[in-house]
Amino acid sequence: MPAQRSMAARVVSDGLRPFLATETGSTLVLLAATAAGLVWANSPWGDTYDTFWRTDLSLHLGTHAFALNLRDWVNTGLMAVFFFVIGLEVSREVQFGQLRDRRMIAVPVMAALGGMILPALIYFALNAGGAGAHAWGIPIASDTAFVLGLLAVIGTRCPEPLRAFLLTLSVVDDVGAMLVVAIFYTENLWVPALLVALVFVALIVALRKINIWRAPAYVLLGIGVWAATLKSGVHPTLAGILLGALVLVYAPSGPKLLRAGELVQALSRDPSPELAREATRSVQRTVSVNERLQFRLHPWTSYVIVPIFALANAGVRLDAETLRRAATSPITLGIALGLVAGKFAGVTLGAWIPLRLRWGDLPGDLVWGQILGGAAVAGIGFTVSLFIADLAFADDAALQSQAKIGILVGSSLAAGLGWLVFRLAWDRGAVCAPPAPSGPPDERDVEPEPLPPVTGGDHVLGPADAPVTLVEYGDFECPYCGKAEKTLARLRERYGDKLRFVFRHFPLREIHPRAVPAALISEAAGDHGLFWEMHGKLFDNQLALTDADLTRYADELGFDPWTDIDRHRARVNADLESGERSGVMGTPSFFINGEMYEGDHDLNSFVTAIDAALKSSGTKDFQPGL
Repeated sequence: MPAQRSMAARVVSDGLRPFLATETGSTLVLLAATAAGLVWANSPWGDTYDTFWRTDLSLHLGTHAFALNLRDWVNTGLMAVFFFVIGLEVSREVQFGQLRDRRMIAVPVMAALGGMILPALIYFALNAGGAGAHAWGIPIASDTAFVLGLLAVIGTRCPEPLRAFLLTLSVVDDVGAMLVVAIFYTENLWVPALLVALVFVALIVALRKINIWRAPAYVLLGIGVWAATLKSGVHPTLAGILLGALVLVYAPSGPKLLRAGELVQALSRDPSPELAREATRSVQRTVSVNERLQFRLHPWTSYVIVPIFALANAGVRLDAETLRRAATSPITLGIALGLVAGKFAGVTLGAWIPLRLRWGDLPGDLVWGQILGGAAVAGIGFTVSLFIADLAFADDAALQSQAKIGILVGSSLAAGLGWLVFRLAWDRGAVCAPPAPSGPPDERDVEPEPLPPVTGGDHVLGPADAPVTLVEYGDFECPYCGKAEKTLARLRERYGDKLRFVFRHFPLREIHPRAVPAALISEAAGDHGLFWEMHGKLFDNQLALTDADLTRYADELGFDPWTDIDRHRARVNADLESGERSGVMGTPSFFINGEMYEGDHDLNSFVTAIDAALKSSGTKDFQPGL
């Protein structure tokens, strides 16, 4: 497929990337907690499930007391910490992430809104006038942990830009869900307590303004905001997300880094308790409070708080009578349809509208097959959906059970639909081209340089005196490169010694996170005369390019893959830079006898172009199509 736009590709700088931690682990813990809650509620000791979580736990301070049951402590206390971490992420994204760029946030924001509005409408259409009409907020939210965990399991069919897109969508989605909770699921509002909460918030803002950064002061004020919000009748998780958004985030500054380095060096020369304390504080200040808190709290929310929430809320009785009622309940059906059909259609339509109207761009020029897969998995609405179900049906256990069954069924179907879309259509709908460069026209509309000549360092199949040289700039993770492989093999078979084929690296790192390691492993194989063997393995296994996979391929070919990484990286960089200078705009890109090939990538189109090159070269005994 022809390339579309010029690329400002980032030069490879970090060698083999380490095997990145994913959400898989926390998702498995969450899944195990959910299963444990279901097993407990349906075991011979099922009566103890509600009895345990309804146990009262009181905190007394003089004549004042907070008396909540264990489930309420989880849902209003621990979950406030969960939403505090979401608030931290919102603050960071607004300052330095995708929420800072209007064109980059337009699509996920509109997709999030579509994914909230359409599920709510579907649910309300099935429940209007019924006992569950007010619970339309249940299917509006996506579960970030489950969504990202499933994407990690899906692997390379889900590129990094799609994770970024869905993470931004989830942040907007969570903020929207909390606003819905605050506005539509707040009863018995007590204004004096709400005013006290606002005073505490104002004090936090004032401390920020005068640059006082003492943790105890913020902790006490934060607890005050939470307690006052709880007393006001507004759900205190809204306080959590607000407090998180107020936490300062900043980029590391040169003076702070320099000062920290000086203190560490002084400590190494003349260690003392005072200097150690000052050096420790100086090093900490190089990283913002926001990022430090995320680093500390995220494992607790992912591996402890959210699983405890699932254990406390997912336990629904699944006896024959409950399932029979749920099967015909408009509440169950509305939630399940809202999560599966509503989320899928809403996110897709919400993404299509701003793209159609040119309001924004997608990160990494994602293909529509990937967007559709992301829209499907966005229907996994577990954590926040259970949270809203608990609020909406707090006084009706039967309707709450029907809602929870709808959440479990709808989330499971959404996960299955997402897996199916990624399985069948993950690479459909667009070329693997990065977004358009953003610099001034005089900086990006540069006349391409001539293609560098083939040298002894190139990877070549065919004789040096072949009348036609076909050069490919390719990416081992690009599905279009993989599809072109069979056509290239047939061309080499058809033209024999009349065709010389050259492969050069052009990893689209922003789109394909495993392309760089794959390129490096192929260069390591080339040191042992095994480049083309590894080249074939990589294209045959494009969905299995993790570090473990690459190491296994090297073991199968009998060489150590992780030597001379710097030299291999330099070689990949050289190919990438030469492609950029020659006008390469995406992958795969081809040159025939030094001229960029602009045709389609099917066999007949290549044959036509190569025949023309043979004819113009004056090749003897030339017959078209041979």
